[in-house]
This record gives sequence, structure tokens and C-alpha cells, in this order.
Amino acid sequence: MKILAFSSTAAAAAFRRPQPISAISKQPPSTILQRRITHPMPPEKLEVFKSLESWVSKDILPLLKPVSKCWQPSEFLPDPTRPTDDFIDKVRILRGRTTGLPDDYFVVLVGDMIIEEALPTYQSTINACDAIRDETGASPSPWAAWLRSWTAEENRHGDVLRSYLYLSGRVDMSMIEKTIHNLIGAGMDLGWNNNPYLMYVYASFQERATFVSHGNTARLAKEGGDPILASICGTIAADEKRHEHAYVRIVEKLLEVDPNETMLAIDFLIGRWRLEKLEGLKGDGRREQEYVCGLPARRRKLLEQAGERARKMDPERLKFSWIFNREVTVSS
Repeated sequence: MKILAFSSTAAAAAFRRPQPISAISKQPPSTILQRRITHPMPPEKLEVFKSLESWVSKDILPLLKPVSKCWQPSEFLPDPTRPTDDFIDKVRILRGRTTGLPDDYFVVLVGDMIIEEALPTYQSTINACDAIRDETGASPSPWAAWLRSWTAEENRHGDVLRSYLYLSGRVDMSMIEKTIHNLIGAGMDLGWNNNPYLMYVYASFQERATFVSHGNTARLAKEGGDPILASICGTIAADEKRHEHAYVRIVEKLLEVDPNETMLAIDFLIGRWRLEKLEGLKGDGRREQEYVCGLPARRRKLLEQAGERARKMDPERLKFSWIFNREVTVSS
């Protein structure tokens, strides 16, 4: 489990809260009900994104695939239009392939699927951002066109994982569905304050994280004897990599046309952007550049300290409602 992107977060949470993991929601603290404060962008910043529309059409939208060339979930699943006996045989074979995969693998796979299923929340949150939002639901703006098509491509990820998990019989779908219901119903405030600079920087890292996690589940599924599930996870990872490429391109373009504002939106370093070499920054932007470029050394030290603490702690057994309250070992 420790080699999966999702698991490191789960492990840290487990050490802080040694208790069963359940799909049942708890009453949120009243503080999150306070009115959110937003910060509308000044006209000159709105104009930055308006001026990039032709560039988005030329350099970003082509990274999307035509529907006719996109994979669809049904391609990886037993065909229900086949004779009943044949369909049942295919489901039986699917279930047989998953027998070599341990419970802790399914905890991570379910976590990945739930993240994908919260897509309505992500679209709503992104669409709250100034300058790039879809004002009508069918806006011809290239920014809006990207958001809609990105959502359509991402929608397949949760669909195929959910269907495969359902057919596997290895997980408690009722508890998983309650988790998804709770997650979407609760909403999410990532602190962007409707600022698209912040959103695009965040999205570039988030797509990278999902690429890594799906890539790991693909590798482990192959090692565990399920090549079809490995293909599913690997195909999803390829989508995430392509989407990451788009968001990184956008951030690189923003660094080119508005380096000061973009530096203020970046809170840690990506080597490929060569942030330490940017020139012409003013005031706050320059201070953020110095801070960001010093983060790797500080983060390495923190990771070393965290690793040392984890090595001194015993692995912990946790129950997960997604796998019928069976226990899995969570360690560093």
C-alpha cells in the first residue's frame, strides 16, 4: 500500500485518527457554513484570459480527443447483450481474475474511483472561477469548451471503475455509494476565491497525482493477475497524463504573459517551469519566487523527519466499510 499515491494520505490520516473508516457522514462544524468571501478579478486580469482565447483554441483544445477516437467503459466490461449464459460466464471470469488482489488494493482502487465520481463537484468549482467560466452552459468560449470536454473525458473514469468494482463482488457498493453521495453533497472549497490562476496551478498538480495513482493501480493489477483491470487503470492514467499536459501548458503560458500574478499563485516548485530563472518580477512576485525556490530543501527535511517518526511507529490495523469492515494494515 505504501507505494500508492492514495495510500500515503490514508496512512497519515490513520495515525492521527486510529478508528474505523466509514461511509457514514458526520455533522460538519458550523464554521464551514459561514459565507464564503470571494475576490473578483480586476478588469486587466480578466483581459489576460480573454486575450488567450485564440491560443487556447490552437494549443489546448487539440489535446482533447474526438468522441469517435475515445475509449468507452463498455469496451472493458462483459457485454450484457450477449446470451445470458455467455454474459454470466464473462462475469464469473472477471471475478476470478480479482481473487489474487488483496483487500488493501481494493481500498485504494475504491478511493481512486470515489475521487473520479466527484466530478460534478470539480466542474462546479472550476466553473466558479472568473474569466474562464461557462456563463450559459453552452458558451462558445474556448475556456468553457475545454471545461465541458475535459469533464466528458473524465466522466468515463468513474463509470468504468464503478462498473468493474460492482461486478467484482469484492466491495460493499452500498457503503461506497453513500460515500460518493456524502462527498458530492458536502461540496468543496479549495480556497481559490474564484481565481483562475490558482485553479490552473492546482489542476496541473492534481492531474499529475491521479496519473501516478492510476499508474500504480495498473501495475499492481497486472502483478496480481488481472490484465483487464490493469488495462483499465493504465488507460485512465494515460488520460490523466494528457490532461496534465494541457494544464501545465496553460500555467507555462500564464508565466509567460503574466509572471508576477502567476508566481503569486504558485506555492511550490516545478522544475520544468524553471521558476528560479524568471526575470522581471516585482515586489510580492519576487518574494514568492525566493520562497518557492527554497521549498524543495525544506520539504526534503520534513519528509526525512516524518519518515523517521513513521519508522518508530507500529503498523496499524484499520477497518474500512468499503470492504465490509474488514481490516487492512496501514503503514508508512
